[in-house]
Amino acid sequence: MLEEASVLLWASLLVLAAVYKSVISVQPPWTTVFRGERVNLTCSGFHFYTQEKLQGYRWFSGKARPRETPGNTLEVRDSGQYRCQAPGSLPSNPVHLIFSSANLILQAPSDVFEEDSVVLRCQAKANIVLNNMTLYKNGKILKILNKTSDFHIHQASMKDNGEYYCSGVKDTHSVSSNKIQIVVQELFPSPVLRASSTQPTEGHTVTLTCESQLSLQRPEGQLQFRFVKPSTTSEWRISPEFQFSPIRRENSGSYWCEARRLNSLVQKRSQELQIQVQEFVFEGLELVLICSVSGVPRPTTVSWYKKQHRLWKDRELQTSSKTEFKVPVVQNSDAGEYYCIARNGRFSIKSNSVIISVKVPVSQPVLTPRPPGTWTLVREMGLQCEVQRGSLPIRYQFFHEDVLLKEIKSNSERKVFHRLSPTEKPFGNYYCTADNGLGPQRSAAVSKFFSPSVPVSKPVLTFSSPGTRTFVGDKMSLQCEVQRGSLPIWFQFYREGVLLKKREAVSWITASYSFFLIAEHSGNYYCTADNGFGPQRSETMSLSVTVPVSQPVLTLSPPGTQTLVGNEVRLQCEVQRGSSPIWYQFFHEDVLLTMIEATSWRTKSYSFSVTAEHSGNYYCTADNGFGPQSSETINLSVIVPVSRPVLTLRAPRAQAVVGDLVQLHCEAQRGSPPILYQFYHEDVTLGSSSSPSGGGASFNLVLKTEHSGNYFCEANNGQGVQRSYTMSLSVKVPVSHPVLTLRTPRVQAVVGDILEIHCETQRGSPPIQYQFYRENVALGSCSSLSGGGTSFNLSLTTEHSGNYSCEADNGLGVQRSEAVSLNVKVPVSRPVLTLRTARAQVVVGDVLELRCEAQRGSPPILYWFYHNNVTLETSTSHSGQGVSLNLSLTAAHSGTYSCEADNGLGPQHSEAVTLSVMGLTGSKSSLIATSVTGGLLSMMAIAAVALLFHCWLLRRAGGKPTFDSSRNPSAPDPQESTYHNVPGWIELQPVYSNAASEPEPFKNTDSCVIYSQVKGASTAASKPQFLDPLTPHR
Repeated sequence: MLEEASVLLWASLLVLAAVYKSVISVQPPWTTVFRGERVNLTCSGFHFYTQEKLQGYRWFSGKARPRETPGNTLEVRDSGQYRCQAPGSLPSNPVHLIFSSANLILQAPSDVFEEDSVVLRCQAKANIVLNNMTLYKNGKILKILNKTSDFHIHQASMKDNGEYYCSGVKDTHSVSSNKIQIVVQELFPSPVLRASSTQPTEGHTVTLTCESQLSLQRPEGQLQFRFVKPSTTSEWRISPEFQFSPIRRENSGSYWCEARRLNSLVQKRSQELQIQVQEFVFEGLELVLICSVSGVPRPTTVSWYKKQHRLWKDRELQTSSKTEFKVPVVQNSDAGEYYCIARNGRFSIKSNSVIISVKVPVSQPVLTPRPPGTWTLVREMGLQCEVQRGSLPIRYQFFHEDVLLKEIKSNSERKVFHRLSPTEKPFGNYYCTADNGLGPQRSAAVSKFFSPSVPVSKPVLTFSSPGTRTFVGDKMSLQCEVQRGSLPIWFQFYREGVLLKKREAVSWITASYSFFLIAEHSGNYYCTADNGFGPQRSETMSLSVTVPVSQPVLTLSPPGTQTLVGNEVRLQCEVQRGSSPIWYQFFHEDVLLTMIEATSWRTKSYSFSVTAEHSGNYYCTADNGFGPQSSETINLSVIVPVSRPVLTLRAPRAQAVVGDLVQLHCEAQRGSPPILYQFYHEDVTLGSSSSPSGGGASFNLVLKTEHSGNYFCEANNGQGVQRSYTMSLSVKVPVSHPVLTLRTPRVQAVVGDILEIHCETQRGSPPIQYQFYRENVALGSCSSLSGGGTSFNLSLTTEHSGNYSCEADNGLGVQRSEAVSLNVKVPVSRPVLTLRTARAQVVVGDVLELRCEAQRGSPPILYWFYHNNVTLETSTSHSGQGVSLNLSLTAAHSGTYSCEADNGLGPQHSEAVTLSVMGLTGSKSSLIATSVTGGLLSMMAIAAVALLFHCWLLRRAGGKPTFDSSRNPSAPDPQESTYHNVPGWIELQPVYSNAASEPEPFKNTDSCVIYSQVKGASTAASKPQFLDPLTPHR
């Protein structure tokens, strides 16, 4: 036990010595300065490490020879890596200084710790003026430095880790500084909670220790600790220990501790530690376990279990309705962890575990002299006391002639060794006792006497395998041999001063120790031999165990398989075992990124700022000369925010037309899939489409007139929405078949009337060009700039009769109307009445031809003949020529004759012609003629009276009066004419004619008038009438 205690003490001193390094500080506190400036280094030590005594301070710089200074400061002017070593301390960590000739540098302190107030200085060289100074972190703008060159981090934390640099503008050129990696160091590591025992026996003392310490580079201040159980928390204290004295069963549970620096906000917590207090019983006694059940409806059954820590399933001990479990006679095998489960058919409740520790009384100890045999001329002698069974800890006592020599307590073994001092007499009766609290047991007495003996010579240590380089897994045998020495001999094997094995040789002067090599077996070995005259030590032998690298593990930091463009990503490659040096290689899609040598650590990392091209598979290899080992592949998906999308309108022709299928294509040039595209028309959503593998997406529209307007699209892949520029679309409507309308001031078109030819299409995008045709000959064209129809005016002549049509065209195809016929009528002129007879003076019995003819007028023409304004006859001329009426004259046919012509456009009356019918002449005397003349006059008077009476009778009967004012050419009304044919014969007379003058025809005054203007110019007197009542109009 004493030997073990000394080994543990040596190991703890080694750990303390490893951490007490010198500390190097820099003034001014920058690691980057301009060339020509000076930096002072200060070295501080702790005066602990005493293996090598230094008279002064030692300084290291690269491969240069170390130099010493009496003081702890050194002024430097050259770039390089500097370390120092103070007396009594180990060498410091390196500080890398840069003396730069650049125009712009970024200055930062060499070490940054939590809660530090840090200044980053963006410094331009003297006489250099830079504008727009900007500080960057991990490639992103952190701060625009307008009026100052300093950036302050008031309380540094892990979130401030990253790569920093700054830039400025000189004239029109951008200038960038050096890059500095800021790594914020911990003031103290997260504490580790340890317990003197995690499964203590009830009644013993248990100490909890919260292990953490301040950084040696920032030792100022003091740590405080507190211990936490979910139900209770201790007060903050300076001591890192908490003690249960004694510990009770209710102290079982989960514990953790917390540490903080005094007057600081930095506070850290340990991992949880489970403590399970054991109850102990004595071997041979009865053990009763009670399962207390409450709150569960009965009937219940109770099952008892004992945990089998190395098996999948715990062992069931008993199931019954009893709440007690009994072990009548406790044995050592009954120790363990017990629990119960109560069930009632619906519920199942498990109890807490109880750890039972069985106390076994010690057996009778056996006392053995060491070395065995008789003792003569020995310098050192020893006694070993051992028991075969008994619960630890055990207290041993050594006696000589009933006098107590030594008392030793063993917590781990059932035997102890007591080395007799030279003052103790090597003869007499010796015995020992052993006690673990259940009563002491005494060994049999041993008596000793003198006999001659030879001390051992210096041992020789040899390795079983040749050479000094071996491999993990090889079997190694250490053999320790002496040339002389009395038996028995105790051989001990050591590695780096730590005891590996102790062998007793009773028949040979050699001993060996074998083991299979692992990486930790590298080091210095020696052995000792002792037969009671004092140990002899061999020469030291070095053993180097070469360990092939294990399969490396590649990890990403920050963790996860997705990251954004611009983020900083670190690849870390690590092996669990492998001898140094190790070469690490990092690959992206089988392309080598970098190769790094690790001489002291089994891990290396590679950092880079992510771009879109960094997506893909990564792996690393590790090789220390035994062949490379490859890690598993890690896939990194770099998420690229979408760029501004581009909207494209794809139509089958240059001008979009109603009915066309138009494709709206939206595409972002960059962006990680999937990308959701949204399409809009005048800020109204049309639809959306997802592109799962990148690229663009399309949306189809069958065009309508309402689809004219502004279009845009949006792209989104979860990293922000981007909108395209607006695209305008004008949807044109092809013209429909136009409708031609002929508008005249009356039902029948007449020469001289103004004819409005109106052409209009019901649909079609303006402007629309209209073309007017007569018998397929173009008359003229008009344009409608805002839609609707247009008109074309004509002053009608006889040549304007025929078929009319129009065409409409807005650039998307010509459409033609149906043909509309127009018949232009010529009103009749004043007719000429001609009386034709065989002689100049007509007499009774002559045949009179009355001929009525209008010089112009559209047929058919209806002619009326009048005698003294009484209708004689009517006749129709279908060819437009005049007509005749023959009369056989009587005396009654004397009078006034006229005629009337009408072709439906208004009657025209001829001039009146007077006819005088004479009586018979030749063989009569003048007397008789006179008498006859008188008689005739009398008869004519009577005839006139009769005629007047006859006219009166006709008026009474509804006949036409002898004079009708409606026959006046100024007020014709052919609809009210009454036709009479009064035959009569009178003598033929010479032809009388009266030709009325023709009115001047209308001139052709073609014009193009928009329909709304024509409508506005109409008057009631010339209200247009439609030839075709079926022709649509508006």
